[in-house]
Amino acid sequence: MAGIWLCVSHPLSKYLLLAGGGCLIVLGLTPVTSRCLSCSHRENTQKQTLICFLRVRGIFQACDTEKCLCFPLRRSGQFAIVKKCREKSTGLEYAAKFIKKRQSPASRRGVCREEIEREVSILRQVLHPNVITLHDVFENRTDVVLILELVSGGELFDFLAQKESLSEEEATSFIKQILEGVNYLHAKKIAHFDLKPENIMLLDKNIPIPHIKLIDFGLAHEIEDGVEFKNIFGTPEFVAPEIVNYEPLGLEADMWSIGVITYILLSGASPFLGDTKQETLANITAVSYDFDEEFFSQTSELAKDFIRKLLVKETRKRLTIQEALRHPWIMPVDSQQALMRRESVVNLENFKKQYVRRRWKLSFSIVSLCNHLTRSLMKKMHPRRNEDLRNCESDTEEDIAKRKVLHPRRRSSTS
Repeated sequence: MAGIWLCVSHPLSKYLLLAGGGCLIVLGLTPVTSRCLSCSHRENTQKQTLICFLRVRGIFQACDTEKCLCFPLRRSGQFAIVKKCREKSTGLEYAAKFIKKRQSPASRRGVCREEIEREVSILRQVLHPNVITLHDVFENRTDVVLILELVSGGELFDFLAQKESLSEEEATSFIKQILEGVNYLHAKKIAHFDLKPENIMLLDKNIPIPHIKLIDFGLAHEIEDGVEFKNIFGTPEFVAPEIVNYEPLGLEADMWSIGVITYILLSGASPFLGDTKQETLANITAVSYDFDEEFFSQTSELAKDFIRKLLVKETRKRLTIQEALRHPWIMPVDSQQALMRRESVVNLENFKKQYVRRRWKLSFSIVSLCNHLTRSLMKKMHPRRNEDLRNCESDTEEDIAKRKVLHPRRRSSTS
């Protein structure tokens, strides 16, 4: 059993936290004194106890179905997992993001407390229609749990891959929402630093122009005037040259990522993707890309100009968020520009091809992770079977990657 530390005003027993073949049930209360991430108070906190029920390859400990309902797993990352939860008092549904805490300074597993507190601090500052909302925060011995707005419409790119046709005018309605969310963040001097298709979600996909939500603020930072910030992080395909070169970072890095996202959305191709991570990063630092006629034959010059002005190596010359919102591709200044947008179309044929490849890669990663977790649990439960388990282990993704034929550079493989 693991202890949960939380503020009295935010009892975890308000929620049913459930996922996959397992669930979490709140059992009891014990008064304690500790710091609460939800309100930063050190007084008036409670300790709650949880029991976890797991099902792994047929290993199942039955739960009391009268106490809980099971919901499917929604999203997962290297050190975080997201489950759907329901507030018992209201019946409202939320997303519970479990962030694995680093247990010691020397460990490489989990997220250090400073990074978790930074994410919580930023989420508590933001409230915008195009940015995910934080509802509550809890903590136990191994995880910090963020209770977030439930964004159930799936990824933007998944939605677009189901469409039969898409004009640039429709595409700009999505890009504009992304820009408006980023504009709100940048006005608060917050840089997201991890803008990519997987972090652009839809609130509800069952309407013509779904509402976009920016999610995952694990890498986000507040940019302070006069304080130099450097780091090497993010997904290689979408990072700006200043990240690759370990130069001072600012809000401009997000604008580069928006340029890459727009390029992929319009064509299905990826501007800097190489056969290896090193080649991808080299292409980024050299700003080596073009508008291949195979992918951009029906793309307007306005759209290309928008991308060109975002994919600029020198940060001072890159479009700011305000300039991007005023660009004629986003906000046409005359009827001719509006007509150009309306008559130009997105290369959905190639976009869908790359969508299938991207989903396969993501599915493979999830299966590999599940197999790894299952083997780890089995080894703990049956130490003597270690050798048998080792003998039956399937190839890892790295093993297969060494043998497979890599795809050519400008094909999107968002990860």
